[in-house]
This record gives sequence, C-alpha cells and structure tokens, in this order.
Amino acid sequence: MRVFDFTNAIVRAPAPSVVHGLRSDASPDPDFEKLRAEHQAYVSALQNAGLQVDLLPPLDAFPDSIFVEDPAFVVPQGAILVRPGAPSRLGERDHMRDALKRHFGRVQEELADGENADGGDVLITPKTIFIGLSMRTNRAGADALQAALKSLGRDARVVQTPPAILHFKTASSLLDDETILVTRAMADSGVFKGFRLIVTPDGEEGAANALRVNDTVFVGDRFPQTQALIRNHGLSVQSLAVTEIAKLDAGLSCMSLRW
Repeated sequence: MRVFDFTNAIVRAPAPSVVHGLRSDASPDPDFEKLRAEHQAYVSALQNAGLQVDLLPPLDAFPDSIFVEDPAFVVPQGAILVRPGAPSRLGERDHMRDALKRHFGRVQEELADGENADGGDVLITPKTIFIGLSMRTNRAGADALQAALKSLGRDARVVQTPPAILHFKTASSLLDDETILVTRAMADSGVFKGFRLIVTPDGEEGAANALRVNDTVFVGDRFPQTQALIRNHGLSVQSLAVTEIAKLDAGLSCMSLRW
C-alpha cells in the first residue's frame, strides 16, 4: 500500500469563530460563508476520492480547530495526540481524543509540557517520516514525537524547516514515491536529497501545500502553473478553492487526518 493511499479521514466543520483564527500578518478576516463552502467542497473531494469521512462538529471556542492535522498525527499503526505550538490550540486535543479512539486501537499521548509539535510539520514519505523544526515544533517536541513513532514501528527524521515558513508542509508535499513538490526555499535547504523535486513557480509558493489522495493530487485553484507542472509529471490534478482558507496561513493538508 502506498503512503498516499487512504480509505479514511477525520475532518472538523468550521465554527463561525474561524474568522478570528491565527495568522502571521494583518490580512483581512476570511468570509465565513465562503470558507465554509471551501471546506464543504474539500470534504466532498475526499469522499469522491473514495474515503469514509468522519465529520466532527464545529468548536466555536477554538477558532483554529478546523485544522485537525495539527493536534494529532495518525498512521495505520495508531494515533498520537501531540502538543500544538500555539497555546490557544492546546485544548483542541481533548476534543480529538474520542474521535481518534473510535478509529484506532492505540492512541498515544507521549508529549509533555514544553514538548511542542504540530502535525503540519510532519511529512510521510516511503523512505522516512520527516519532522520539521519550525515556529510551532521545537526540538523537544520533535524528539518526543520521533520516539512515539518508533514505538509504532515507524522511523522518523528531524530536520530544519527554512526560516519564515510556518509549517514544514507549508512548503512541501509528497506527489509520488520519489517526487516532492516544494518551494524554492525548501529545495535549497537540501532536506530532500535523493528525491525528485518539482519547484513551485515564483508567486505560487502556496501551492506547495498540495495533497495527494490515492490517484489524485488536490491543488489550490489559485495556482495554475503548478497544476500544469504536476499534470506534466503524469498525475491527475483536482483544483480546489483555498482563497479564504489561505487567509489563515493554511492549505489543503491541514484540514484532515488521513489513513
């Protein structure tokens, strides 16, 4: 089974408070109805790709809870509740626990206070699992997550995310067993030595957070040049709207946990 072959996903519906979610700049608040439509289209795309989707209810107390990939990490062998690097998101873990236990016989909670790790900093490839140190994942958290993955029989490697990039997967996504879509900064970092790299064109860096699901690559609709590069690589592309989601420094992988 390929690492991008999935049968299941967990997602969470956005709450109205999502418009006040975390962001790195003074960009305008997203439009809630448009963002909800983007999320619904995303869920439909996962279902059309053959996944059974567990849609969790909105959490108005946690504006960023739509991004379920950050407080947890899953592989077929089990799930891990991590500790998001943003203090306002720590409480999301308590609302993920029961959902994970519905699907996984093993749910670990290995990370302690001060050990911060976001799931958005973790990229699964056939060769290894990359854990990127970033603004949200520190060395203590990465080391603890690496140990938790080892207990599940999975090898992981801790690497440095290039400066000014929020999450490791903000700038990288797996396209096939040997190919990774990256920004120029990530390509220049040398992290992915041994992989074939497709570099996003200037001005389309946001496309690097694409999502391979079975035989389709989901790509933001604002990135036509990147879509063309992926199609030229021989892969099927589905364009999805991300205009409102992007206002919250987020992309396509953030909104689901997949296995």
